[in-house]
Amino acid sequence: MMRWIAVAALAAGFAASALAAGQPPELSTDEIVEKNAAVRGGLDAWRQVRTLIWVGHIESAHSPMPSMQFVLQQERPNKTRFEINAMGAKTVRIFDGTHGWSANAGHEGRPQVRPYTIEEIRYAQGAQGIDGPLIDHTAKGIVVKLEGLDEIDGRKAYRLELRLASGETDRLWIDTTSFLDIRYDRTPAGAAGGANRVVSTRYRDYKTFDGLQIPSVIETGAGAGSGSAPDRMVIERVVVNPPLDKRTFADPAASRGGHDSQYSPRPPSTARGRVAPPDSAPAADADAGSAPR
Repeated sequence: MMRWIAVAALAAGFAASALAAGQPPELSTDEIVEKNAAVRGGLDAWRQVRTLIWVGHIESAHSPMPSMQFVLQQERPNKTRFEINAMGAKTVRIFDGTHGWSANAGHEGRPQVRPYTIEEIRYAQGAQGIDGPLIDHTAKGIVVKLEGLDEIDGRKAYRLELRLASGETDRLWIDTTSFLDIRYDRTPAGAAGGANRVVSTRYRDYKTFDGLQIPSVIETGAGAGSGSAPDRMVIERVVVNPPLDKRTFADPAASRGGHDSQYSPRPPSTARGRVAPPDSAPAADADAGSAPR
């Protein structure tokens, strides 16, 4: 995701020689963060987003189906509801900011619900919600540091170290031309099995939804050298600031005596919020995420 120029390694004459060699100019951490927010749609625009829905499909070699429909609903500060429909078999994962539940279709249409484990709760708490880790990072308790400059899939990128309030240390790579996020590595603390595992996510094919730059393809998998193909989330539609039912992020088993009326994934309609079809992204933005990476 992110490549950074280590500040300590910058000599006095580095900037001039880098420019002459076609390298990106020297920038401070704050300058990179500001440029990232600007190209993604601007701080003010993202701060006005209270709820967000993504609709699309998932492509995974680990699934019995080549493509599965999904609906992801989000609400600030860190509530998520992720629903998948695979040939009528529905699953849902819900996090209300404190507690989480995983459910799948059970007998007589009632979901079988399992509470999140401690590790799952910690992982969900470390997620960066609607706008990612850099928007208002100080208010989120995230310390951002420029580490160096890397090359990701043939593109130069700033590598940023992110130190979360929980103690987790992640890394984010920002394209030096478009200033969009292109890769994010998480190393969750306290992972199951007692060992930390890097979870690497790549962002591709950015499109404009209602003025916001959002990747239309997100690839998630183990770190480099894992040998397995990543899962691909393809975002087809985006709804900005739709009204969400109060039960959206509630325990599925607690709703109507164990039957959650919102359990079935439903694509949002224009009556529930504004569906923003992708606009034509600027050339630099589109290049930052051309699939596959």
